[in-house]
Amino acid sequence: MVYTLVCHAEVKPECVELMRAKLVEAAAVYRKDRETLDWFVMQDEKEPTRFSIVERFEHESSQKYHLENPYWATFNPAVEPWLVKPITIHRHYEL
Repeated sequence: MVYTLVCHAEVKPECVELMRAKLVEAAAVYRKDRETLDWFVMQDEKEPTRFSIVERFEHESSQKYHLENPYWATFNPAVEPWLVKPITIHRHYEL
């Protein structure tokens, strides 16, 4: 069963372009992770400070490979100063 994370992030207005670039970079890296089906990044059409990430994995346990990726250790420290509030994560099993 496909396991999906839907993450929402809101950044400070001055950090929009930084976040956009970081998410595009992250998607290119994470899409290559073992057992990752896809890693989508989106920007809200009306509120450009808001972003969504949809991470699709073969199984819930597939997150292990994502978290073991060396890029992971650099991602959160880079984006945390740009955030208005912590990223929210919703976990789902696709039907």
